[in-house]
Amino acid sequence: MRDLLQEIWESLRRNKVRTCLTGLAVAWGIFMLIVLVGAGNGLLNAFLSDTGNGFASNTMLVGGGRTSKPYDGFKQGRRISIKDKDMDILRDPQFSDKVDLISTSLSKSGYTMTYGRRYFTNVMLTGTYPSDAEMNRVKMLAGRFINQKDITDKRKVIIITHLHAKNFLTGGTDYERLLGQSVKVGNLSFTIIGVRHGEENTDDRELYVPYSTIKSIFGLSDDVDGVTFSFHGLTTEAESDAFEKEVRTAFNAAHRAAPDDNSAVWIWNRFSQYLQTEKAKSLLITALWIIGLFTLISGVVGVSNIMLITVKERTHEFGIRKALGARPGSILKLIVTESVLITAFFGYIGMLLGMIACEILDATVGQSKVVIFGESMKMLDNPTVGLGTAIGATVVLIVAGTLAGIFPARQAASVKPIEALRAD
Repeated sequence: MRDLLQEIWESLRRNKVRTCLTGLAVAWGIFMLIVLVGAGNGLLNAFLSDTGNGFASNTMLVGGGRTSKPYDGFKQGRRISIKDKDMDILRDPQFSDKVDLISTSLSKSGYTMTYGRRYFTNVMLTGTYPSDAEMNRVKMLAGRFINQKDITDKRKVIIITHLHAKNFLTGGTDYERLLGQSVKVGNLSFTIIGVRHGEENTDDRELYVPYSTIKSIFGLSDDVDGVTFSFHGLTTEAESDAFEKEVRTAFNAAHRAAPDDNSAVWIWNRFSQYLQTEKAKSLLITALWIIGLFTLISGVVGVSNIMLITVKERTHEFGIRKALGARPGSILKLIVTESVLITAFFGYIGMLLGMIACEILDATVGQSKVVIFGESMKMLDNPTVGLGTAIGATVVLIVAGTLAGIFPARQAASVKPIEALRAD
């Protein structure tokens, strides 16, 4: 092997400029592949983080709508209001094998929250249950979320966002200092038990309190914003759609609406949305790989052309080798190994530069935002490539190098000694 590598090195050293120019095409191809895939990942991450990735994918949200057809003595256009007792629909044995957590919420907006001399206007009080933290992926930065004891005792406790907390702390981030402190929301006093991450892009002003507390304070009716639940056991979009249809039929029956009335209640099927997003992500990444591979092919063609020229220049040498007893396999091995080494060496340079370019994108474009329809969104979020992409690129390099050298190698191995010895 040492003699083989030394022979390849001597061949490359004699044609330094030609080898470097050919390698540059390979490096550029793999560089573009890495940058394209990294940028594609960044775009997808930014889209998901700015358009509602803050919830578990295996959840559905059911809300009230209006009937679109007459049924059971009622006219069409009747308003359907979701009640807190509708959570019992999902506890029915029909759904018990799939449904896990169930929660509901009730919101009241238009209040002013005051802490000392600092205040926030137009905040929203949302009464909810402990399970909401898991289903909506509430990220706690300090303290805790609502627990069952808060619900049972109807405690006047509250969870604020880190945006509120930073204002109360005049820009500080020691959120623990606020735990146990009192804030006023309207004319009501609440004790802070937790600080959660708030979405800056949407001017998040939602404050969480126990559901039982908001019901006892405001003496509201049984109407709620909606019912949220998580589930398991579904793997395909067809299964998800069938389960959604079962849920809709059950809610329609409870509110005396036609079983097939899709307007009586609306359902946000986050699982179907997740599957569609994954499909779109797969298509985008596939498209970027195809573009990158076509760019790489140009470099591979260059390597193959160089190897053909090398074979032509060394025809006399290969004839002497075969006349002295060299087997065609040894010549084939020499050419293919040289091709793989050129492709791998310059390919890894391109891969390294591509990863550096992705890091630069993350540090520059990834920190900037654009305003779309009044909302601030990141342009790129973590535009990097993972281990799987790096391994995939490595496989591509090896295959490309082999393909680039195999045709010239077969041509060299098929040279007849007598004809090769006549060659100039």
